[in-house]
This record gives sequence, C-alpha cells and structure tokens, in this order.
Amino acid sequence: MVAPTHDVSLLDDPVAQQLLRSTAPARLAYNWSDGTPRVVPIWFHWDGEALVVTSPAKAPKLKVLASRPDVAVTIDTDGMPYRVLSIRGRAAIDLVDDVPPEYAAAAERYMGEEAAQAWVAQLRGQTMGRIRIQPEWVNILDFETRLPSALTS
Repeated sequence: MVAPTHDVSLLDDPVAQQLLRSTAPARLAYNWSDGTPRVVPIWFHWDGEALVVTSPAKAPKLKVLASRPDVAVTIDTDGMPYRVLSIRGRAAIDLVDDVPPEYAAAAERYMGEEAAQAWVAQLRGQTMGRIRIQPEWVNILDFETRLPSALTS
C-alpha cells in the first residue's frame, strides 16, 4: 500500500531512501527577512529522523532561519524518469564549536573519504551552525507511478 501523499512515512519509501543517500544537493528554500523567497543548494545528511545541513556561523541565513524557521527542501535527479523528494518542516539551529559529524558524513558522501578528510581538516575548530530540519510534510514524484497532480487530473 502506498502511503498517502504528504505523510512523513513516505521517507521510508525506496525512492526517498535513494535520494536521501544520493550525492544530489538538497535545495533549501526559506523566506528572507523581507519576506522574499530564497533557494540555495546545500549538502545534507539524513540522520534517520531529520535532514541536517550546516553553514558557517556568520552565514546570514542562520539569523533569518532562527526567526523564520519554516522551510522547504527538495532533493531530485536530473534525468528521466525524474525522482523528486519534497520535504517541508521547521529548522532548528544550534552553533557548534567544530565541524558537526553530520557535515563530515555529508562531505564523505559527496567527495569520497580521502578528499572529505582533507576538506574537513581545514575547517576544524571553526564554529558552524547545524540546521536540523524536522519533516512535517513529505511528497515523492517518480514520474512513473507518482506524477504531479496537474498530469493526473
């Protein structure tokens, strides 16, 4: 049985799991302090409960997300049949005094072990913002069995 659209249990779906393990960047959407939308590509780590992204402590988005925590994230493929995982939720931010383990894990997934170790080593000791996005709404499009609503009507 397929989970209803927008049910967070969709995160257990094989398409979602494939995308959560992929090296496709997440696209993080949020509202800037003036209310206009922003979208940024960003590395991510799925910890089994939340999507974790990081930023340097001085990144302006950390201040904005603290006051406007509602976000949307998409992770998708670039070839047919397209696979799209959409998540909506709230961002919770904490500052850490070193590279968060989630960032190191993401770096290894994106870059490979050796390159990631070198990359992370140069960041050691720097304060970073860890952004945990708790999914509240989930959708999957696979363009085979799950199509956008405009194509199914």
